[in-house]
Amino acid sequence: MQPILDAANALMAEASGQFEKHLHSNLPSGQKPRYVMVEDDRSQALYVTEQVLARREEGTPLRQQAVLMRKSHDSDLLELELVRRDIPYVKYGGLKFLEAAHVKDVLALLRFVDNPRNRLAGFRTLQLLPGIGPATAERCLGLIAERAGTITAIRDFAAPGQAREDWPDFVALLEELAGAPGWAGQMTLVRRWYEPHLERLHGAAHVRAGDLEQLEALATRHASRESFLTELTLDPPQSSGDEAGTPLKDEDYLILSTVHSAKGQEWDSVYTLNVVDGTFPSEFSTETPEQIEEERRLLYVAMTRAKRNLSLVSPLKFYVTQQRRYGERHLYGARSRFMTEGVLARFEATAWPERNSQPTAHRTTDVSNVRIDANARMRSMWAD
Repeated sequence: MQPILDAANALMAEASGQFEKHLHSNLPSGQKPRYVMVEDDRSQALYVTEQVLARREEGTPLRQQAVLMRKSHDSDLLELELVRRDIPYVKYGGLKFLEAAHVKDVLALLRFVDNPRNRLAGFRTLQLLPGIGPATAERCLGLIAERAGTITAIRDFAAPGQAREDWPDFVALLEELAGAPGWAGQMTLVRRWYEPHLERLHGAAHVRAGDLEQLEALATRHASRESFLTELTLDPPQSSGDEAGTPLKDEDYLILSTVHSAKGQEWDSVYTLNVVDGTFPSEFSTETPEQIEEERRLLYVAMTRAKRNLSLVSPLKFYVTQQRRYGERHLYGARSRFMTEGVLARFEATAWPERNSQPTAHRTTDVSNVRIDANARMRSMWAD
């Protein structure tokens, strides 16, 4: 619709050294695109999920809706929420969060503790240790089966030479988890044990460690290990897989895609995640004017994928993973430098969830004031 193209035209009108672009649509004019401020990345996942379901109830199939992101990892929390609500989706441009090997490793260990008779979980867990292959893992599982499926039987297993150094800590972890009176802190124990093995088992260990901290944060919202595992180990939709692929034509499924992978595609409704400085533009692509303008074009691509409804979602703060040692659990997100007052005038600015009794305050095009008000509200909430 023309309001979306008007916003895209306004974005590119501020580019330097560009041929003038002015897109037109033959579709009837509709509502303005939305610039939506949410409290944090968790709220962003909730907002997008609720909007997707609302659109579906209004008659827009899931496959006519898309969530776009700058980096594949930007959708991690959203994917967990989609799994929790049993919403099928496919992802283009990266691995699904719950299909990533390191996430599977950790969940397998927890499933093994929860049920030592779970041979698939035990088979994967045992092979996380150096020097343990399929045959050794099979012998260990056989011993557990002989001892009525009790996890404590593992202490009597003779680990092979290469695994002996790590074996005592592994056995101690399993026994501590199995004997723990409650769920609190168990995911932390697993993460701390597993992280030293990350670099040996998988590449990009520092990125994967951040995923594990996301899991740890999610674990705090569950009362038991059973509840946590039930939510995260649901069978994936038939259209999913380790790598994004083409689903069956008669399925309905939400599209998740990096912006790069979305070029040439269009959907009725598009939600773009993390429209903040550091993502749009990327913090790694701001050294030269050329890089910044390439980042502007990327946001332009994201905006023009929408045919009828567009939402740019801007979290006010992000949960910190790799930088927690500095004492902060969250970092503030700065408004994207591309979202100038001239561009924002083309949007309906809202804050979600709406907690103000005066809804018109959320519809002002002076987004800088809305963002300041939202930040002030959050600081007041944290002080309570």
